[in-house]
Amino acid sequence: MSNQNSNHYQVQRFLLQTLDPVHVGTGGNRLGRVDLSIVREPGTRLPKIPGTSLHGAIRQYAAVCYGDLTTAGGGTNQDDSHPVNYTFGSIKESGGDSGQSGRVSISDARLLLFPVYSLVGPVWVTCPGILSEFNVNEQEPFKLENGKKIELVKLSSDLQVHNHLNLGWLMLEKTSDDFNWPESINGVPKAITSRAVLVSDKLFSQIVNSNLEVRTSVRIDPETGAAADKALFTYEAIPRATILWLDVVEDDFSRKFPDHEKAKALGHKTPMDVVTAGLKLAEMLGIGGMGTRGFGRVRLLKGGSES
Repeated sequence: MSNQNSNHYQVQRFLLQTLDPVHVGTGGNRLGRVDLSIVREPGTRLPKIPGTSLHGAIRQYAAVCYGDLTTAGGGTNQDDSHPVNYTFGSIKESGGDSGQSGRVSISDARLLLFPVYSLVGPVWVTCPGILSEFNVNEQEPFKLENGKKIELVKLSSDLQVHNHLNLGWLMLEKTSDDFNWPESINGVPKAITSRAVLVSDKLFSQIVNSNLEVRTSVRIDPETGAAADKALFTYEAIPRATILWLDVVEDDFSRKFPDHEKAKALGHKTPMDVVTAGLKLAEMLGIGGMGTRGFGRVRLLKGGSES
């Protein structure tokens, strides 16, 4: 992870790896291929984990780190001198002060590398538009044939493929160029970057949405112990081993991080330390819904790229 610093703020980029499928739902049933769909970017239709979901979970887990759940969202402890409240903000009840704003802004977690099945085993797909967010310029994998653009795929040099590579149902011709994972984006396991492939921005969204995990569940009738009538439902999720990234902006305008005994014991000196501690617990406690069905765990990867 790296950061940009100013007198009052720093920007930290985090990389996450999903250890389980992650389901952050849209809040209701929709017509489509599944009953419970996940949140997507409006323009690209790419799945994401909203910053609002991350903010609530990270605050909850930071409160766990401090052993004081009264500072979690909706908790009764609104003491502005507590590191969790200082970091994420507080809201006072009527008759008191208006509370204070938090010192951190947490962005949406967006896709960086997406796992897809192929005949040479699992590969991780990305595209030039994604890489450009990291200030990495990569040409779209096209070739011209009779004046028309033909979709190609660029492969990591570790992948031994003859002429074509399938990405799920899609078969693409490979280019003669090797795709080397940018060194400026560090922290992703070598086992993943050595199997990275590059497709066009146009195809990336289609590949992702065609390879999301889809599961079917049913509600159990507690009286009979069997499946309840008309209680079958399907839901989708970001699959295991997906790599995501997010930015956290720390704007510590008062520069008065609380002198707190637990913070000293944990080695926390800034609001960013509190956020990092909360994110680390997501590896055990998870993000999003369906947690009791084995969903949600994400691992904080070391490293990142300059934002």
